[in-house]
Amino acid sequence: MSHTIVTTTTTTTSTSDGGFFNMGYTRSTHGLLKIAQMVALLIAFLCVHLARGWTDWSAFRYFEVVTLWFLIAFLIFYLTYLLRLQSKIPCINWTLTEFFHYAVGTILVGIASIVAAVKSSGVSELVAGSVFGFIATFLLAVSLWTTYKVSCGSQPTSASV
Repeated sequence: MSHTIVTTTTTTTSTSDGGFFNMGYTRSTHGLLKIAQMVALLIAFLCVHLARGWTDWSAFRYFEVVTLWFLIAFLIFYLTYLLRLQSKIPCINWTLTEFFHYAVGTILVGIASIVAAVKSSGVSELVAGSVFGFIATFLLAVSLWTTYKVSCGSQPTSASV
């Protein structure tokens, strides 16, 4: 009686580097967009914060608070994805949370930029801050759109014809 023995070898490959940092996120579209948002918000905040000759204190304080708040919020999201914390805290729907932050951020930073542009009175630092605020608003709107497509986009159906 002869026996045939079949041996199979399975090789698994990992798409991530397995390290502490997710360096692939820094090179992804979402990672680069988040870096651009943080840079635009930081420049907008610094332009207004370091400007002299404010014409309306309340309007520019609002601009500073909004830009700094969303700068910190998006820095937290960036570090969350960079350190792979979203997989360690599965009780939070990170995509939906980020979507709501982008929605609120787009609206509030847009309003703050409009108010800053109207109240700048030709002071170049304040005009530059409002321009970077508009740039950040545009980048937030792009992220809002891409996040919407991921979290709320059309779901595939399995209907048979």
